[in-house]
Amino acid sequence: MGLFDDLASKAMGMLSGASGDNADNPLGGILDMVMPKDSGGLGGLVQSFQDKGLGDVVSSWVGKGENLPISADQIQSVLGNETVQNLASKFGLSGDNLSSMLAQYLPGVVDKLTPDGTLPKDS
Repeated sequence: MGLFDDLASKAMGMLSGASGDNADNPLGGILDMVMPKDSGGLGGLVQSFQDKGLGDVVSSWVGKGENLPISADQIQSVLGNETVQNLASKFGLSGDNLSSMLAQYLPGVVDKLTPDGTLPKDS
């Protein structure tokens, strides 16, 4: 996963200085695919985790403490097979690889998007 690690690292760096324009921010584009605004954005994603019984996990990412880990299977369960497969095909990955990568990076992304320990009002 060396290439993805490099891309994710660059994307995380871009997130910390993001202007909000996803056209120039690949991480923003990925986040839009994982949590589209028409399905509630970040708040909708958090709600999806809560609905699947993973409220304690996602709350740790939003809150100001250590982020609890999540498995690729749990990511698959929350996002659904169709969403994972659609995203994976856009990046030329298998669904399993994408789920593993999201399990590795999504906690940190949500944590960065919620620096005050709460969901932004426009999430």
